[in-house]
Amino acid sequence: MKTYQRPATAVEIELEIKRSRFLGLAMPVQGVEDAQQQLATIRAAHPHANHHCWARISGRPDEVRLWDSSDDGEPRGTAGRPMLQILQHSGLGEVQVVIVRYFGGIKLGTGGLIRAYGQSTNEALNSLSLETVEARTDATLSVPHPLTGELEGLIRQLQLPVEERLWQAEYTVEFSLTTEQLSLLRKALGRFAGQYQLKVNDN
Repeated sequence: MKTYQRPATAVEIELEIKRSRFLGLAMPVQGVEDAQQQLATIRAAHPHANHHCWARISGRPDEVRLWDSSDDGEPRGTAGRPMLQILQHSGLGEVQVVIVRYFGGIKLGTGGLIRAYGQSTNEALNSLSLETVEARTDATLSVPHPLTGELEGLIRQLQLPVEERLWQAEYTVEFSLTTEQLSLLRKALGRFAGQYQLKVNDN
């Protein structure tokens, strides 16, 4: 996939369906960790909500391993799955939708919940302004464990989006990088004095 679209900024919409309030938040995300942090922020902002259901595509639209969703206590398959299906058909990448529900006392039933979460997701996505994303390259960087702090400092300095961190024989970080980010990373690796292994997937 050469290019795709993602949200340019975050948006929030609100619906009332049979006295339940549904807040639909759609946002750009840079990897799984960023998505999780934004979800935690939303949970903290709405501690008294009954549900915080979500769906995300944390990278390119075709990276199936980065598709994920949660019903967060709603009946199985009534929230996260229909939300994710809408995201998949949108063609967007690097996107997360969180639907915050305040229960109004009237049960919606399975079909009603699917419609409510689907409508909230669609309205949030329809409110987004979009931007085009250039192609990214998967890269894996490994360093000896004593250099973990040094590598984490480099990640913060260059603001690199982390896909996964692995504590194996060495400390390994997986990235999905733009051409510019990969170039900056290569230039900065001199500080490790050869004590690193960088693997780049050039497919």
